[in-house]
Amino acid sequence: MTFRLRLSCLCHLWLIAALTMTSPALAQEDPARAAVEAVTAIESATALLARADEAPDRVAALTETTRAFEAGLAAMREGLRRVTAREAELSRELVAREGEIAQLLGTLQVMGGNGTPVIFLHPSGPLGTARSAMIVADVSRGLDTRAADLRERLSEVQVLRQLQQNASDTLANGLRGVQEARTDLSKAIADRSDLPRKFVEDPIQTALLIASTETLGAFASGLTDITENEAALDLPTVRDRKGDIPQPVLGRVLRRPGEADAAGITRPGVVLVTRPRAIVTSPTAATIRYRGPLLNLGNVMILEPEPGILFVFAGLDVVYGASGDILAAGAPIGLMGGQDPDLGALISAPETPEDSVSGRSETLYIEVRQDNIPQDPEAWFQGMKG
Repeated sequence: MTFRLRLSCLCHLWLIAALTMTSPALAQEDPARAAVEAVTAIESATALLARADEAPDRVAALTETTRAFEAGLAAMREGLRRVTAREAELSRELVAREGEIAQLLGTLQVMGGNGTPVIFLHPSGPLGTARSAMIVADVSRGLDTRAADLRERLSEVQVLRQLQQNASDTLANGLRGVQEARTDLSKAIADRSDLPRKFVEDPIQTALLIASTETLGAFASGLTDITENEAALDLPTVRDRKGDIPQPVLGRVLRRPGEADAAGITRPGVVLVTRPRAIVTSPTAATIRYRGPLLNLGNVMILEPEPGILFVFAGLDVVYGASGDILAAGAPIGLMGGQDPDLGALISAPETPEDSVSGRSETLYIEVRQDNIPQDPEAWFQGMKG
């Protein structure tokens, strides 16, 4: 049986156990299990990619596939990091216990290692013989326990090393899959022609507004003044979902509102650190109010989930759609910049918290405006409070 097949079988057994016997916290405590579950996530994403061509909505299917690959790769990197750390910890422990292990093995060899040792007659008679037998039995049980503990640690080291050795195939498949999914997604979006529209952008008025404003607030306040004949189509309110809206991208908070960046500049929004080429999606149903370069913010996407509220996302490399398009929740709005790391970097340097400042990440600026007043994005989106 090949390793990949054994790994797949082991994964399914662990997943069944997780559903019937354990809690999610256990997976966080077991590096090997976390790595195997990450393999399953990547395999599931691969299956989604294979079915995407048959999906009624290819854009939605490929968006889900891309996010699934990103989540699987992130989990695989984290699992590999934890596996490497655990294997190193066990190896150090075994090296430190070399003398104890040698003594244990020598004692077991002398005793024969086959069940309870022979009971020798004691010179003091039956009572002494019984006492000595009890002492020897206790010693034997202690040695058996230590031997079992050693076997368990050696077995865990073997499994962890095998996981490390076979990580390259899984990561390579995941990288190829996510790249293919992004390519197919971009093509599907380019071919899409069925999105509803709330208004048609006037490019001249938009250009004049950009030229006449120097701040994001001034630009946002003028957006509704440059459109005409807007369709009377209101989307479901998002105000009652405040705090439960999903983040637009897989990432974590790097800077919070009011925290200065390296240049000493403070902004009312948050900065999320993401992996290169991460997909960014609309967190709710929304109208695209603006998409494109703006001021010194790079490519910007401004979404209007309902009148009076704007979600601003700045720092994208690629933006999808057109001003006036009405998007469903979870629809793709763009990709982050950067380049996917090569396979060698993924394996030799599993992701660590320091990656956020090492140049191997991208940053997305998020701002929420209500009646053109900046709000705390952490109060609107899930997972930002910390």
